[in-house]
Amino acid sequence: MHRKLSLLLTLAAWLLATGSQWDLAQTFAWGRMFVTYSRTMSVAQALQKTFDGEMCAICDAVQDAKQGQSPDGTTAPDNRLTAKMIFVGAPAAPFLTRPAVLCTGLAPDLSAPLSADRSAPPSPPPRVLA
Repeated sequence: MHRKLSLLLTLAAWLLATGSQWDLAQTFAWGRMFVTYSRTMSVAQALQKTFDGEMCAICDAVQDAKQGQSPDGTTAPDNRLTAKMIFVGAPAAPFLTRPAVLCTGLAPDLSAPLSADRSAPPSPPPRVLA
């Protein structure tokens, strides 16, 4: 469930970052115009009138919003910053290792099972007094 939610949120963020919300709003406006026109005229005439260039209020809002965006799809701010932001990360600590030959005897031998030194558990297991 967590993976599906994160994928859905990533997809939504990508669509919003690329300006797809304006395409969805434009599609909604065209659908609304087509339904309105098809009530009073034939389907072919309604389709032609929907895409003849006449704009509704939603189409105007979408066009204004798209003109406010830069060519790469991001919203262009009215005032540009003249200073640059510099991100400086702390340098990583040096990671030193020894050759394997010098490390013998420093770490316990992990090839033996860990339970070799332990005694067997009691049989049958002890009961809890109630």
